[in-house]
Amino acid sequence: MSSNWIPEIMYEEEDEGGSTTIPFIMVPPGEVMPTLLYMFESRETGEIEPGADGEDLPVIQWDLHQYADMAILKDNLDPLTYDMVRASLGLEALVDAAKKGKKITQSIKNSVSSN
Repeated sequence: MSSNWIPEIMYEEEDEGGSTTIPFIMVPPGEVMPTLLYMFESRETGEIEPGADGEDLPVIQWDLHQYADMAILKDNLDPLTYDMVRASLGLEALVDAAKKGKKITQSIKNSVSSN
């Protein structure tokens, strides 16, 4: 694995059929998907400061966020702790979410088979 590879978050271009809003990372051969991503959130504070040439520049607040691969957490945490992590992120317990997912999948299969 190369220590020089930097993941780039990308979005699919919108076409006539629409596009997904879920970003993706193209992982080069020989590399692996990062298990943790660091991303800065930047927001204008509403304040202005003078730039190098005296021009008005907005003051930007930077906050660092970390995003973990849920599959890694699922594989390495006990089910109760994993569900606590899911709950802290506003997600349902895995068992409940899986049941709902199966119902949705079955509904789609029924719809496709009836057409």
